[in-house]
Amino acid sequence: MAQLPTLRQLQFLMALAEHANFSRAAEACHVTQPTLSAAIKELETILGSILVERGSKEAVLTPSGEAALERARRVMAEAEDLVASVQAAGEPLSGPFRLGVIPTIAPFLLPIILPVLRENFPKLELFLREDLTDRLYEGLRDRRLDAALIALPYDAPMISSQAFGSDAFLFVCAPDHPLAKKDKLTPSDLADDELLLLEDGHCLRDHALSACSAGRARTDFAATSLYTLVQMVKSGLGATLLPKMAVEAGLIEHMDLVAKPFDPTVIGREIGIAWRKGSARQEEAIQLVSIMGKAMAQSS
Repeated sequence: MAQLPTLRQLQFLMALAEHANFSRAAEACHVTQPTLSAAIKELETILGSILVERGSKEAVLTPSGEAALERARRVMAEAEDLVASVQAAGEPLSGPFRLGVIPTIAPFLLPIILPVLRENFPKLELFLREDLTDRLYEGLRDRRLDAALIALPYDAPMISSQAFGSDAFLFVCAPDHPLAKKDKLTPSDLADDELLLLEDGHCLRDHALSACSAGRARTDFAATSLYTLVQMVKSGLGATLLPKMAVEAGLIEHMDLVAKPFDPTVIGREIGIAWRKGSARQEEAIQLVSIMGKAMAQSS
């Protein structure tokens, strides 16, 4: 039987690709440089190809090394799925769990959800990653994340999702804005307004424009976060739409701004969990849907 690479050797190759330096890769793997160098050399012997171009300061993967790296990532991901699957079968939501979350949800919902998870699943080691939806979905597909807390609707290949709650939009403006004193506000009232919104790449921008189709986005200003967006409104640059959960969490507290609901209520987005189709942690992701839905409902 032909000799096969070890998982440790594949892990070393991945670290070398990330750090492009034998010393830094060895440090990241908590081994000595000679140990890592010898393992890479043995891996090259097993595969019968030079994987790394060794320079005085940098180590660059050869085309063969890049091909091996792609396969190594798959093998390591499958091995991690194996461990996670067996652990989940014995005790769900225990051990390491990598959860992504978008920036327009993280500061407002995590303070509600995390205490519930800590209380009910003390053996759960939750690792959080905050990022835009596209990059979180990429992390799910690449097996760098186990699940993601996202806003729906958002279609993506190879990804399943399930909503557990909804979030309404509120119109937020300065007290002297023409709509600030209007008794009943409808989306059609925004026809003459250009709204301040988040920059392209934030799904909340698309949800806002879809929910209030009468409103238009300003093209000369765009914010990178909800906190910046609120400061822009406070500075008199215009009005915006904010998620109700953010306002209830105190985003505009002490800002001398007016937050007005729509009549009827405008549901801007659904909040849910996404996971990779066929993931070994699918059942745990679905379990999170139930847990987070109850926590969100009890907090409102």
